[in-house]
Amino acid sequence: VHLIPVNPVREDGLNPKSRKRIMPDLLTEPSAIDPVYEAHVYCNIPSIAERSMEGHAPHYFKLVSVQVLIRHGDRYPLYAIPKTKRPDIDCMLVPSRKPSHPQLEAFIKHMSKGSAAQMDGSLSSLPHFPSHSLCEMGELTQTGVVQHLRNGQLLRDIYINKHKLLPGDWTAKQLYLETTGKSRTLQSALALLYTFLPDFDWKKINMRHQWSTIFCSGSCDCPMRNHYLEEEQRRQYSLRVKNNDLERIYVDMAKIVGIPTRQLRASNPIDSLLCYFCHNVSFPCTKAGCIGMEHFKVIKRHQLEDERERQEKKLYFLYALLATHPLLNQTVNRLQRIAEGKKEEVFVLYSAHDVTLSPVLSALGITEARFPRFAARLVFELWQDGKRPKEHFIRILYNGADVTFQTSFCKDHYKRSNKPMCPLEKFVNFVKRDMFLIFNSTSYYDACHRKAL
Repeated sequence: VHLIPVNPVREDGLNPKSRKRIMPDLLTEPSAIDPVYEAHVYCNIPSIAERSMEGHAPHYFKLVSVQVLIRHGDRYPLYAIPKTKRPDIDCMLVPSRKPSHPQLEAFIKHMSKGSAAQMDGSLSSLPHFPSHSLCEMGELTQTGVVQHLRNGQLLRDIYINKHKLLPGDWTAKQLYLETTGKSRTLQSALALLYTFLPDFDWKKINMRHQWSTIFCSGSCDCPMRNHYLEEEQRRQYSLRVKNNDLERIYVDMAKIVGIPTRQLRASNPIDSLLCYFCHNVSFPCTKAGCIGMEHFKVIKRHQLEDERERQEKKLYFLYALLATHPLLNQTVNRLQRIAEGKKEEVFVLYSAHDVTLSPVLSALGITEARFPRFAARLVFELWQDGKRPKEHFIRILYNGADVTFQTSFCKDHYKRSNKPMCPLEKFVNFVKRDMFLIFNSTSYYDACHRKAL
């Protein structure tokens, strides 16, 4: 099933030439929802060091496993605005160009030696880092590589240096790595891994290929999931046609580029415009005029309204529960095995897309979370209570913020417990049983094949 993002996708690249600033510096978060501020957050341009809550626990707790789900870093657009020049962004990696990273040069050298890695199927034919002087559609940019070099460094400082999650002589069995078959997800995973395990031995890298963007592996047959996705897409369409400001903007933009409005809408202009925005490149112009910030703001504001309505109407939530169960079930099974004392797969990395992370956040009940920015990370930590070694707890973090007690299955526990974590069994019960209650079902198969209520 090819899934359509609920918030249209957005992009980012790098232009070494002089360019006009279009993005203001926003240092404080405005109180009202501001489409320009939200786009700025989405771009996730590497700047100051990030504060994060990963790895925080009482001193007598022991960290025993970490599972990380990432969205790929900043990329070139997937769509082009017809009859306009493509954004002039360079996807060659140039360590002297901003944004950069102290290990970018070493990363490039190490990536060129990667022939010894085990790469599933079509992954073996993908390049290990971006290398085109004019980015190809959907290609990871230097910004995208740097975002994940920073993620890997941050996770290393906490999980390796502080908590000693992996020993110096770690083995391939202690890692589980999986990515979709796009160069941007593979390259994002490798960038994060490089700073997490610097100069790793390529022979220990076994990258599995996941053909589905929702990581449903062998459990993808789910008619009701498709039903709720179609209903959700109808809701999106209905909201769009009711928005007169949006229609006016599309008509105006279509006149500027000289094509029918329907064709402009189909080209998903926000995907391209976000690339211009994130890279501070002027929006495109033609003889008939220029696409401007007002066009951008109206489309972005509509996205934010769509997100709000999406949460109210619950269709996406029903879709998300069925879409993410296979991935969450795999996660829970692995956590249970590790809690029982098995030492394999203590560090897990899934490299994915916005359409992977967004339903996982929804299914877990984390309604406050923003739409996944470039290089977003969702982390599941498994902890053992040193005073009661049979007791295990989880923490869930999104972009460094602890969201454990925002989840539907641990909200109530927070009110009654003095521990800063959620008992593992609450997560297990949610995935194995409670996810299906809303469908009046007791299993994933039943929920997938039962007619809508």
